Amino acid sequence: MSEPVSALSGRAAQGGVTVRDMGLQGMVTLRGDLADPGLGAVVAEVTGAALPGVRGITLSERGAVAWMSPDELLLLVPHDQARQAVARIGAALAGSHHLAVDVSDARALIAVEGPHAREVMARVTPADLHPASLGAGEIRRSRVGQVAGAFWCEDDATFRVICFRSVADYVFGLLAESARGGAIGLY
Repeated sequence: MSEPVSALSGRAAQGGVTVRDMGLQGMVTLRGDLADPGLGAVVAEVTGAALPGVRGITLSERGAVAWMSPDELLLLVPHDQARQAVARIGAALAGSHHLAVDVSDARALIAVEGPHAREVMARVTPADLHPASLGAGEIRRSRVGQVAGAFWCEDDATFRVICFRSVADYVFGLLAESARGGAIGLY
């Protein structure tokens, strides 16, 4: 069996901000009743993070949980623990209507870091990125250029972008080009 590799092989670009491949990341899509206490308990067990509110993301030292829709979460765990996480979720939620799928190798995670990160992101997405609309701990599903993506704000200078592996090179290039543009003074 071949060894997993990240979609962008550790690429990085410097401009007004740093755009870099975050490497292999375990990702589990979990669909189910988010009000189910059993679901919340197994998510906390797997990630160390509590369930987020609507359009939120909660982080812990062991992982993260992102709200993706009223019945969907994205769990971030170490890459080598994603399959085990799916098995633990399946065992804990046996008999409950749910779906847990390891999507790690179908996605890429890109960091956008620096004082103008919000402006770099604003150039590539139609989402409202004003700090009052997207603050720390919030995630959005939107377009990144011409493709679907999701991104969250960790702080004013740090964004994380998730996209499909098949378009990772496009998204990385788009973000790198946006970073070369420098500050526009919007935020």
